[in-house]
Amino acid sequence: MQALLSLEGVGKTFRNGTVALQHIDLAVAQGAFVSLLGPSGCGKSTLLRIIAGLTPPSSGRITWDGEGVDGAIGFVFQEPTLMPWASVWENVYLPLRLAGKSRSTVRARVDDVINAVGLSGFARVYPRELSGGMRMRVSIARALVTQPHLLLLDEPFAALDEITRFKLNEDLLRLWHERRCTILFVTHSVFESVFLSDRICIFTPRPGRIAEEASIDLLYPRDEALRTTQSYAEQCRDVSLRLARASR
Repeated sequence: MQALLSLEGVGKTFRNGTVALQHIDLAVAQGAFVSLLGPSGCGKSTLLRIIAGLTPPSSGRITWDGEGVDGAIGFVFQEPTLMPWASVWENVYLPLRLAGKSRSTVRARVDDVINAVGLSGFARVYPRELSGGMRMRVSIARALVTQPHLLLLDEPFAALDEITRFKLNEDLLRLWHERRCTILFVTHSVFESVFLSDRICIFTPRPGRIAEEASIDLLYPRDEALRTTQSYAEQCRDVSLRLARASR
C-alpha cells in the first residue's frame, strides 16, 4: 500500500537543550490507523505537531505521497479548544470560514459531520451546555469538516470517564471506516491502542525513539464484545511486554 507520508531521521531538540525526539523513521500507509504508544513526556505529541507543521523538526525530513507535497490535515488536541461564545455549528464551521468558504456553500457538509459524530439536534447548543465527551465530538467534527487526508489525534479521550471513552473509541473506528482517512493516534493506553489500531509504534522514554512496532491481528469492525475476547487480551499482553521492554 502506498505511503501517505514518510519520516526519515526526524529529531527535535528544544532551545533549552531538551532532546524530545531522536532518529524517527516512520512510513504511514494511506488508510492506516497507527497509534503512537509510550509514556508521558516521550515526544509523541511533539511528533504530531511536527507532522502538522506546527513546529519544525531539528533534523530529518517528512515527505508526502513520495513527492514532499502535504495533504489536508485535521488535528484533534487533548482539550477540545472550542470557542465558548459560538454554537456547535459555528465551531465546526470555523476552519471553513477561515478558508474563505461561505456558510451557504458548506452548510450541508457541516450538518453532515455534526450528525456523523452523534450530535444531531445539538447544532445550536453552546459548549458550556455539553458534557466533556460531547465537546470532544465537536472537536472531532471540526477536524473532519475539512475532509482531511490525515487525521491527527493527541490523546483526545484521556480526560474522559471509561464508559464515554469506550463509546468514543467505537465511534472513531466507525468514522475512520466511513471517511476513509488515515489516522495517527497518540495514547499512553495499551488497551486503547490495541482496540483501535492496525499498527502500534512503541516509543522509548525521552528522548523518544520508536523501539518496536506491533501489528494488531484483530478483524474490523471492532466493538465492545472484542474487549472480553482472549485474542484481544493476548494482544494487549504482547504490547504491554513490548512497552515494558522499550522503557528499560
